[in-house]
Amino acid sequence: MLKHDYMQVSQDQPIYSEAPLQLLLFVDGRPKSRQQVQRIRAYLKELQAEYSFELQTIDVGQQPYLAEHFKLIATPALIKIHPEPRQILAGSNIIAQLKNWWPRWQAAVDAYLKLQEDLQERIDDSARAISPKSTIRSVAVSAELIRLSDEIFRLKQEKDNLQEQLQFKDRVIGILAHDLRNPLTAAAIAIETLQSNYNLETGQFQRLKPSMTAHLLKQARNQTKIIDRMITDLLQVGRGKDTEFRIIPQKVQLGKLCLEVLEELCDRYTAKSQNVETDIPNDLPYVYADPERIRQVVVNLLDNAIKYTPEGGKISVAGLHRTTQKVQFSIGDTGPGIPVENRDRIFENHFRLQRDEGKEGYGIGLCLCQRIILAHYGQIWVDSAPNNGAWFHFTLPVYPS
Repeated sequence: MLKHDYMQVSQDQPIYSEAPLQLLLFVDGRPKSRQQVQRIRAYLKELQAEYSFELQTIDVGQQPYLAEHFKLIATPALIKIHPEPRQILAGSNIIAQLKNWWPRWQAAVDAYLKLQEDLQERIDDSARAISPKSTIRSVAVSAELIRLSDEIFRLKQEKDNLQEQLQFKDRVIGILAHDLRNPLTAAAIAIETLQSNYNLETGQFQRLKPSMTAHLLKQARNQTKIIDRMITDLLQVGRGKDTEFRIIPQKVQLGKLCLEVLEELCDRYTAKSQNVETDIPNDLPYVYADPERIRQVVVNLLDNAIKYTPEGGKISVAGLHRTTQKVQFSIGDTGPGIPVENRDRIFENHFRLQRDEGKEGYGIGLCLCQRIILAHYGQIWVDSAPNNGAWFHFTLPVYPS
């Protein structure tokens, strides 16, 4: 008979001990398994009269992480966690298995206790040798260690995520500072030119023709719009995927909206001698969408097409009444294109930042484009163009007639 008493341990009131034989009984709340659990407990109580051990009953509904830790696929299950090696009895015949294994478990415990006694006898009187500490851990301690281990793993994941977010923000700040330089410089040049030629006394611009004055004012206005859009896009992407993305859908003429954006960006593609071809059917149906959000998508896609298409290249814009419920819009270019292996990742908000420095890549605006299109229950994807460029496509719902 072991010196330690039999104990029934619950999750609410764990009892700490160092019983040599330690068992875990995993149960669940299913009504059909209650009778089986009652029979197992009754049989364990019978064994108590002959051999003491420590038992903890665990409800997998309350502590699922323990079931995951022990890789249990079914309950009820009885686990011997000490002495090693661990052993799991599961299925509908746990009592029969226990009858078979019980004598072996008793022998394993007796062998363990004999080993502990032998080690104790080897301690010399000078106390120079240190007795090995018992390796027995109570069931409650084992469960707590498992819980703490899972908590440490969760905290480590949170730490890694926070570090990744901080690194992402640092890289975004660097890219933003770089990308803002061009529109800021263009706007500053236009404003300085206007300022240097403005006569306070006459209230007129000297040495500037009216057409040039209008051009400079338009240039300054367009560049400030670009700066505002870049900052807005960045803030929206930074909110993450879990944030609610609000849209206010209405009746929108997509072809007209695209032509307006092309007019706004005219100075950029004409400066690179790029040829813009449009194929927008006159009978293209209206779409049900948020005009400002869709404008952001079109601006971002055209902005990328202009940016990555070489001088003298071609940009294509096309609309297609794909089905009675969907309209497809496509923007193509003759730039470097997107490698096949990267097409699924190109819409990630950090994809460009992970690419090697010095290589061109599409910006974080594509992540925003995807979020906008998904919010409209549409799709967005990229294909190769026949001329080795890229074709970006997105779909939007047709406005109900």
